[in-house]
Amino acid sequence: MLKWEYALLVRRRQAATTDIGWEIVFVWYGPDGSMVDVTPYGDTSLAHLNRAGDQGWELVAMSEDPSMPGSSELHRYHLKRPKATAPPPRQRMRGGGRPRRTITG
Repeated sequence: MLKWEYALLVRRRQAATTDIGWEIVFVWYGPDGSMVDVTPYGDTSLAHLNRAGDQGWELVAMSEDPSMPGSSELHRYHLKRPKATAPPPRQRMRGGGRPRRTITG
């Protein structure tokens, strides 16, 4: 059975901590629970989505938080990819392995 893992890319437009006005921040929430600021890897959502696509991620949904108009924006990009499966364990030989030689004499 195919299993999936999921991740989330969040794009946030918010007031900058300096006097430049606004800043765009991208955060990646990985399937392992990690949270990484990926802003340095690109300045557009498309750049980040293409990068994720190169790693096997597929965009399955996008949502926007409407409760934050004007002062900030929040976009969520929901992604999934097939979970990597470990190769099946190797079969062990049964029946004693190498044949025995009998010495008579």
